[in-house]
Amino acid sequence: MNPAGLSTLVSGLFPPGAVAAELHGPGDPSLLFRAELELLGRAVPKRVGEFAAGRLCARRALQELGIVDFPLRVGDDRQPVWPQSLVGSITHTTDFCAAVVAERRRVHALGLDSEVVGDVNVEIWPRICVPEELAWIASLPEGEQRAAVTLIFSAKEAFYKCQYSLVGDRLGFQDARVAPAGWNLERGDIHIHATRAIALPSADVQALQGRYVFHEGRLTAGIALVSTPCRREIP
Repeated sequence: MNPAGLSTLVSGLFPPGAVAAELHGPGDPSLLFRAELELLGRAVPKRVGEFAAGRLCARRALQELGIVDFPLRVGDDRQPVWPQSLVGSITHTTDFCAAVVAERRRVHALGLDSEVVGDVNVEIWPRICVPEELAWIASLPEGEQRAAVTLIFSAKEAFYKCQYSLVGDRLGFQDARVAPAGWNLERGDIHIHATRAIALPSADVQALQGRYVFHEGRLTAGIALVSTPCRREIP
């Protein structure tokens, strides 16, 4: 029996129609499909548990959209290969995993990322954040700064996953800037601004917006691209 359960907390980060599932703790590899087990090779136990949790979350979310007995394989770039009619994203961090899926006719790409608040060391903040982000962090009370950096890190990871599934562009942390729309330590909206030209399908402003939520010592961010499939450059 699949231990992953539907997650309104995660699906709430995405447009209507998206379905999410979550699982606390590692997944049981004995519940994986044979084609999924074959992808593990000689992976260490920690990786096996994370992989299994991700697949079980994806399976539960897919079931809600009528897709059952679908092994989630990987492509040449090691990214999950979703059913042709769907898009999706998976994230896992310490003792938490989640997956989100949606119909491709409604959403062109999804990006989901979860991080433990405070895990990003101060020494690497300048590598993750552009100058405007560092200035914003410095303006916050000291007790909120680690949470703010976690938001920036997670939002960029979610955005990178979202755009990569469409155009295969491998971005660096300095290639985008995150701007919260009303910062707080519960939940809110975020805006993503590219700092260089990034190829994306033509999109309205919602394509570069997302949401975040703090929960159980973690932060989870979600980005959805809802647009027509006509490429343009985001300045």
